[in-house]
Amino acid sequence: MTAVRRWHAELAWLGGGGFGGDAGGLAHDVLVEASGERFTAVTAGIAADGVPPGTERLSGLTLPGLANAHSHAFHRALRGQAAGSTFWAWRERMYDVASRLTPDSYYALARAVYAEMALAGVTCVGEFHYLHHDGGGRPYSDPNEMGRLLVSAARDAGVRITLLDTCYLAAGFAPGGSALPLSGAQLRFGDGSAASWASRMAEFGCDALGMAAPHARLGAAIHSVRAVPPGQMGEVMAWSRAHGAPVHAHLSEQPRENSECQAAFGGTPAEVLDGAGVLGPRTSLVHATHVSPPDVARLGAAQSTVCACPLTEADLADGVGPFGDLAAAGCPVALGSDGHSVVDLLEEARWLELGQRLVSRRRGHFAPSSLMGFLTAGGHACLGWPEAGEIVPGAYADLVTVPLDSPRLAGADPDPGAGADPLGVLVAAGTAADVRHVVASGADVVRDGRHLLVDDVPHALAASIDAVLG
Repeated sequence: MTAVRRWHAELAWLGGGGFGGDAGGLAHDVLVEASGERFTAVTAGIAADGVPPGTERLSGLTLPGLANAHSHAFHRALRGQAAGSTFWAWRERMYDVASRLTPDSYYALARAVYAEMALAGVTCVGEFHYLHHDGGGRPYSDPNEMGRLLVSAARDAGVRITLLDTCYLAAGFAPGGSALPLSGAQLRFGDGSAASWASRMAEFGCDALGMAAPHARLGAAIHSVRAVPPGQMGEVMAWSRAHGAPVHAHLSEQPRENSECQAAFGGTPAEVLDGAGVLGPRTSLVHATHVSPPDVARLGAAQSTVCACPLTEADLADGVGPFGDLAAAGCPVALGSDGHSVVDLLEEARWLELGQRLVSRRRGHFAPSSLMGFLTAGGHACLGWPEAGEIVPGAYADLVTVPLDSPRLAGADPDPGAGADPLGVLVAAGTAADVRHVVASGADVVRDGRHLLVDDVPHALAASIDAVLG
């Protein structure tokens, strides 16, 4: 019989009303109960002297688990490296790192990166995975070895994962649409055709819900219009429909991507994806930094999620996307740490708002509750975990607690309706360093700021990065 766990949260933000339907807002003195991986009861207004014996007290503000909707784990080895002045120069350095990875070194690096995410309150990650084969582009004896080790790394770091296995077939397209062949490190990414990609996916093995393991789901990705011919995208979408799985794609990260797409295919990247049947509610577009007003309307009409990664977009000098316009047009929004220049989802949310302020010279584009919804229910939904991201019965038992007495959060009043709004203060100034406790799928992962599964996360990161770059 599964044991029941109970927590008593001084103050909790229950979520945005997606999976649970009637969740939302801040609640005081919340008794939370779980059996196994799921919440079974959530009751507000229970005084401390009325909780059952053995209930754990959570002081400060407790949130649903955060979802990191876009990750390239191996990019963590590039943090702080100034490789040229453009995205394209940085990309060459990224290819160099990709060429060095072995299954053992990638597992160690990914486990450390996912542990860093857990320390920042992340309970689920979307790994945009395209490093499939060995250094010469040859499949491993298990053609999904690299994907499986990422699934294992997430398990061993205590987080759930959606492995977004990526179709990557070309190095770009010449004017007129002829594909440029993969070379160098890119050979590791390619399967030759979308049909071969789908065949490899079939060997991964997952159940009817797309579960590749109890903590893992399998999704699909089209790397970008730079890497997959429009005529091959239908194969990826057919796999997605057959498995009810999410599909992600990079979109309009750079102006050059737009101009090359126009020359090759006679339309914008969004138009090409739309024509290939990629857009829709199950699809998430990453970045959307340089989409045009007609493309904003197109993405909104399709109800495709837009995944913003503001810190990576700033680090790579990509620009600032029209995320306020996209949300207003009907696009759900999620957030990711992408290249991990910083692993801090609170900072990503803050800069989503601040970027819009800098461009528009106007404040107040996204309310704190909206930003928190992007980090929780919005991110989980686009990763194929709609039953997560809220503190409601039936949802995955994920809890993230931040105290309200750190130098950054001091002044937030835990009494709802009095003093500074705790959620507003958290979004305005909170960081990953404020996360003290994390529960993922009903299990303790972080306690008092210490990761319980990876003994020394900084050492694990340093050692694994040195093994790749040394």
